[in-house]
Parts: sequence; structure tokens; C-alpha cells
Amino acid sequence: MTQMVHIGVIGAGDCSQELYALARELGRYIGRNKWVLFCGGLGGVMQGAAEGCFLEGGMTVGLLPGNDKDSANPFIKLPIPTGLGEGRNLLVVRASDAVVALSG
Repeated sequence: MTQMVHIGVIGAGDCSQELYALARELGRYIGRNKWVLFCGGLGGVMQGAAEGCFLEGGMTVGLLPGNDKDSANPFIKLPIPTGLGEGRNLLVVRASDAVVALSG
């Protein structure tokens, strides 16, 4: 069985349209390569990357800061509430084979 590649994307929860477009293109690349996207699951860079990956049919995992899985952006296929706030970024890093940070 082939191991799936896990790519983490972390970044600002609020970002410019230009940065959002860059995150979305990164997500599309992740999805096209059939890698799994791990991110914080909310808005900004996280949503841009998730949107791109989702549009390519990729798997998107959101490690959420709070306890409500419904707080995830609409492009997260697997929301995981952590209750860890910003500490969830450590989980994104730990779960990933490589991490890309875009601002924030």
C-alpha cells in the first residue's frame, strides 16, 4: 500500500485577494497530485488552499481551533475540532510531511 503524502498549509486567517489566490493555486497543486491537505480549517489562507484542493477533488482536513466542527470553511471535507486554539498549528505540522507557510 502506498502512503499518502500529507501537505500542511498554515497562514493568516485574513488575507488579501492576491494571497488568497496564491493559496488557492497551492491547494489546486496539492489536489492535482492526490496529496492530502492539512490546515487550520478556517478562513483566509486556509480557505484558499482548501478551496483549490477541493476543486481538484483532493482531500481536505481542517484541524479547527475550537470545539465546533461546523466552524470549518465550506471546503473542508474532514473537520476535526481540537479545542487547542492556535496550538492546533503544532498538529498541522506534526501530521504533515511538508508544511507551507503563507503569511501570518
